[in-house]
Amino acid sequence: MWTAIIFSALAMTAIVAARYLASSGVFALATSLRLPGYHARLGRQIRREIGWSLASAAIYGIPAGVVAWGWQEHGWTRLYTEWDAMPLWYLPLAPLLYLFLHDAWFYWTHRLMHRPKWFRAMHAVHHASRPPTAWAAMSFHPWEAITGAIVIPLLVFLVPIHVAMLGLVLLVMTVMGVTNHMGWEMFPRTLVHSRLGGWLITASHHQRHHEEYKCNYGLYFRFWDRLCGTDKGLSANI
Repeated sequence: MWTAIIFSALAMTAIVAARYLASSGVFALATSLRLPGYHARLGRQIRREIGWSLASAAIYGIPAGVVAWGWQEHGWTRLYTEWDAMPLWYLPLAPLLYLFLHDAWFYWTHRLMHRPKWFRAMHAVHHASRPPTAWAAMSFHPWEAITGAIVIPLLVFLVPIHVAMLGLVLLVMTVMGVTNHMGWEMFPRTLVHSRLGGWLITASHHQRHHEEYKCNYGLYFRFWDRLCGTDKGLSANI
């Protein structure tokens, strides 16, 4: 049993690490093409970001691997594979629920980590990236990584979701986590400045958090920032 659990944890760690290297690498390349010179003189910072991120990959991979083993061997979690196991209208609703709940968790833990003692102990690692790069998406102190690593493994025990829709959630997590740190806006201005865009977090919004620290704490949506008065709008620098 323990061999299978360890193998599953190692496999998930490898998957998370490979996903990070592939996604951050692609968008780092896009940044180099879009903003030649952006990464100049950032070699030491980028190496540090990659090191912290690979450590975070293990922290994310271990609980994911244990849960994956439990699902396969014992039917743990509320994951399902049959398309008709739940009403079809629920299929697109589940990822929205996951993103909303993850966003709420991220907002409040992120805001807590900006308290001085918590910031120095944990979150300063992430904000050491000046300016942030695509490689900084998972550049976390281990304690901060733990706060992020437990969310999806907990949600799969609470909220039913089809495995394909879970894959969609992970894709959105990956793309938004990387693109919000690139230093430029990949989404068209017509979207970013639209009524819909006013509720979504993209690089223009998150960049301002890295500039001013005590604002724009959300991950996917601007709901909590607006509700709590911490939304300072978009960065003027990208």
